[in-house]
Amino acid sequence: MSADAPNYKDSLCLPTTTFPMKADLVDNEPKRLAGWEADGLYEKILARRRAQNAPDFILHDGPPFANGDVHMGTALNKVLKDLVCKSKTMAGHAVPFTPGWDCHGLPIEFKVVKQAASLEPAEIRRRCTEFAEKFIDIQRASFRRLGVFADWNNPYLTMAPAYEASILRVFAKLVEDGNIYQSKKPVQWSYGAHTALAEAEVEYAEKSSPAIFVRFSLDDSTHMVIWTTTPWTLPANLGIAVHADFLYVVGEFSSEDSTQTLIIAKDLVESFSQKTGLTLTSTLREIKGRELEGRLAQHPFLPRTSRIILAPFVTTETGTGAVHIAPGHGADDYSAGMQNNLGLLSPVDDNGNFTDECSLPDLVGKHVFASNEPIIELLAEKGALLGREKYLHSYPHCWRSKTPIIFRAVEQFFISIDSLRGKALEEIDKVQWLPAWGRNRIYGTVEARPDWCISRQRTWGVPLPVFFGPDGKAILCATTARKVADLVETHGTNIWFEKSDAELAELLDLPADLKKCRDTLDVWIDSGCSHHAVCDNTPGLHCPADLYLEATDQHRGWFQSSLMLSVAFRGTAPYKSVLTHGFVVDKDKKKLSKSEAEKAGKPIDAAHYYNKYGADIVRLWVSSVDWQSEVPFGEELFKQVAEPYRRLRNTLRILLGNLYDFDPASHSVAPESLTLLDRWILERLNNVVSECRKAYETFEFRKVFNTINQFCSQDLSAIYIDATKDRMYCDAPDSIRRRATQSAMHDVFLALTKLLAPILAYTADEAWEHASFTSGSVHEQDFPTVDERFTDGSATSLMDRLFDIRHTLQTGIEEKIQAKEFNRNNEATITLTIPANEPAANILADTELMKEIFIISSLTVETGEALAARAEKSTYALCPRCRRLEPLLPSGLCKRCDDVVNAS
Repeated sequence: MSADAPNYKDSLCLPTTTFPMKADLVDNEPKRLAGWEADGLYEKILARRRAQNAPDFILHDGPPFANGDVHMGTALNKVLKDLVCKSKTMAGHAVPFTPGWDCHGLPIEFKVVKQAASLEPAEIRRRCTEFAEKFIDIQRASFRRLGVFADWNNPYLTMAPAYEASILRVFAKLVEDGNIYQSKKPVQWSYGAHTALAEAEVEYAEKSSPAIFVRFSLDDSTHMVIWTTTPWTLPANLGIAVHADFLYVVGEFSSEDSTQTLIIAKDLVESFSQKTGLTLTSTLREIKGRELEGRLAQHPFLPRTSRIILAPFVTTETGTGAVHIAPGHGADDYSAGMQNNLGLLSPVDDNGNFTDECSLPDLVGKHVFASNEPIIELLAEKGALLGREKYLHSYPHCWRSKTPIIFRAVEQFFISIDSLRGKALEEIDKVQWLPAWGRNRIYGTVEARPDWCISRQRTWGVPLPVFFGPDGKAILCATTARKVADLVETHGTNIWFEKSDAELAELLDLPADLKKCRDTLDVWIDSGCSHHAVCDNTPGLHCPADLYLEATDQHRGWFQSSLMLSVAFRGTAPYKSVLTHGFVVDKDKKKLSKSEAEKAGKPIDAAHYYNKYGADIVRLWVSSVDWQSEVPFGEELFKQVAEPYRRLRNTLRILLGNLYDFDPASHSVAPESLTLLDRWILERLNNVVSECRKAYETFEFRKVFNTINQFCSQDLSAIYIDATKDRMYCDAPDSIRRRATQSAMHDVFLALTKLLAPILAYTADEAWEHASFTSGSVHEQDFPTVDERFTDGSATSLMDRLFDIRHTLQTGIEEKIQAKEFNRNNEATITLTIPANEPAANILADTELMKEIFIISSLTVETGEALAARAEKSTYALCPRCRRLEPLLPSGLCKRCDDVVNAS
């Protein structure tokens, strides 16, 4: 441009906005969060809905343990919950969200005791309280930073006196209904943590065990043979189980140096021979298992006999078809032993060491796993060891000490599941399970679960409100339990540990010679009572809750404990719907614990990701994944997620830039004044609104993300914004078609920010704040609704036809560009031939609109037999203002630009 050429820039309506292109999420999000909290935004939103008498939606928060920083799996869970709550709120519900923390139990006590040994119970509890409070504050700060809206100042804590009292009242109801009993039976025992464990406190890991074949002699020179992977349990052997209907071979088995008469299940003879080197040389007879019932076999190294019994759990998958029964060391063994009056022997102490009852002086005080080899050596000395092998199997380990568990018979308290099972199974089928396979998983778990061992030999927990009489027998009394609950509600559970037996008896009006129970309740009782402690007792909440949402492991954890205790307490499930999500995994689909992640140098704390990328990137990641499956995360994935974030942010910025001079009250145009392009984008927007609202309703957040992302990148940016750029920049500010496009962009902006608000909590609110025509926070708004004025699809049908025609045009244009006759679309003059019945004939006559849609210089339409297009280089000159090839006036401008400049 020459020095004296006119500068038309000031005559253009160039976009302008205060909404920055660079997000600076890490710096700006905390400022916005501080503003939300200073303004009481969560409370304002809830109050507005309550004032509208909006229907409630209750998502009951499953409490994370207050024992560490927020892991990415916990972040996934909390953000998913927030997506539900925010979307339900904007869909017109009142959604109070009370967050909670699980405070008692082994995870915290284990860490406290490791820091200092030999602490008194009161000091352990004091330190545990401080530990829990510290991490509640840390986790709460992380959840807030992630943009999660909740009643953060009033969370529920399972260590709060009122909550503890509710636990004890649920326990009292169980006692009242006869569902609590004490018994000496095998439980999963952690010698590392010195306590019994519930199934949900057990994790499985590979373990190599010595598997051995052992001979038990009968009185007729024949021998039963058992196979076991737990040689250490042989001192407690009291029986041998066979299957009544299996066929057993009584035969001579020979090796190089001996022949002996053994009894082996027929189906297992071959594998037995392969593993022991003992070959069947002669079959003496075949018998059914039931013919062996009642016979006595000599214990291989102790002076007693073991009775042969029948049991349906005997299989021919491995072993010999004869199972060594130690009723003190296994659930099946215990049941079979009780049914057959075998007695109970469990010669193992809390540390996993043998006691005098093992009858082997050399092993007393020795750990059971360290005793495997000495017992195998003893068997070999006695001639009873027929073979051994290494057996690799999935074995239960303590979730906290990581040590293998042992099954050990001890006096414990239990909830009888049989009395609750039928009703629980009925209630499962009244619940909506998301995904649907969740129903079968929890149904199978409840159907098969044994009685629930609820006593723990720990200090940091809710005490078992049980006393023992002078005879040592437990006194289970609902009235006493309720009195303890009243006492705890006032003083907290510390009173149980601080007062002597006599002092507690006096406070509870009980006989002075009673002794209090020293055990605490399983922590799954704590969280499992939240339906009563929280939902029943928090204003604005109710039970059953509308939704429970946790990771898939909670089918055997919180979902199940809550179900069983709710059925026991109120006779119904505590939830209407249950949604389960997968675990977070690395890019190789490997589930990472915090310790594993640290070893691998892979950050797993949520703070790393929101401090590096921003909370909205974490939230966008959550919305982009398939929560039904394993959820991958890592640095590369977050870098990928940042790309669509930038596109979405840029789309909002472009819309705001084009709306800088738009006042909806005075500039909005009527539908009949909208151009085809405007009507088309509003029809497409209707589809987006409809699809996103349906997706939010069914918790398909990935579909929301994909729908909005595709709309913004394809319909909005690639077509609409590009095609209307000329009218937006170069038309007169108040031209009808510019105001028409602004009207459409205004509606698109409002709809997009509202639909994005649950996901991009910070960014959507920031964009909303930068608009000149909005007020308050986007989170106080309702979701957009479908605009009935744009539902007939007529504009979409026409535009679909024009896109087909554009493809024909583009073919002709590309040929000319390849031939280097011109360089770009806007240099092309098109002669378009259309058939006589062309459905788009009328709209094609609007050449100004067609030049926008096709981005060409000029268009001539003629009728012929078939659709065809011929492209030529335009002969028009370039208008210096709009940069289009147009006929120019003496002013050197095209007519439109000349009119605008002269009018300004």
